[in-house]
Amino acid sequence: MKKTPSIIDIEKKAFIAQPKRINIFLKIGIMISHKITGKDLLVPKLLAWAPKVALSSGILESLVAHGDKDLDRRLLKLIRIQTSLTVSCPFCIDMNNFDYKADGISDDELEVLRGQKNEVEVSTFSERESATLDYVRHLCSSPISMTPEVSDRLIRNFTPREIVIIASTVAQVDYWARLIQGLGVPPEGFMDQCEIS
Repeated sequence: MKKTPSIIDIEKKAFIAQPKRINIFLKIGIMISHKITGKDLLVPKLLAWAPKVALSSGILESLVAHGDKDLDRRLLKLIRIQTSLTVSCPFCIDMNNFDYKADGISDDELEVLRGQKNEVEVSTFSERESATLDYVRHLCSSPISMTPEVSDRLIRNFTPREIVIIASTVAQVDYWARLIQGLGVPPEGFMDQCEIS
């Protein structure tokens, strides 16, 4: 894994400007997004150019696993951080790394996710977490490099329902990464700086 840390300039502008007029229903969605994140996010405003895209993206985001009845919050946070880093999305890294300690992730564990330390050096990941992180890295590689060993390890550690939640969480972050990068949206400043390894 290539390790070239850099700080992303959060003053960069998106490729397109937001529309001057936004549908009232989309404005409500934008207000909800602001209330949830505490940020005046650019992404939902840009999606207002295509209301069907905005609506479907909002539905996708509202129905993702949050750790209540699904998998635990720590595992879901690990999935989101590892996916963001693997697909190299500055916005996603900024957003998903934010407040990682609140979900019980240590600085050493974050360094493993960033590829700055080997998982053997930091032995705090459970077998389930380790299997999941391996799965995420293989699923997010280009081309996808899923092997029987990786999928078998996941099957040994999770129920079919949990595997669907893991795969859909990876896909959800990847969806946002591709969409956000495709529109040139910079990080929103959830963290003081956004480092990519």
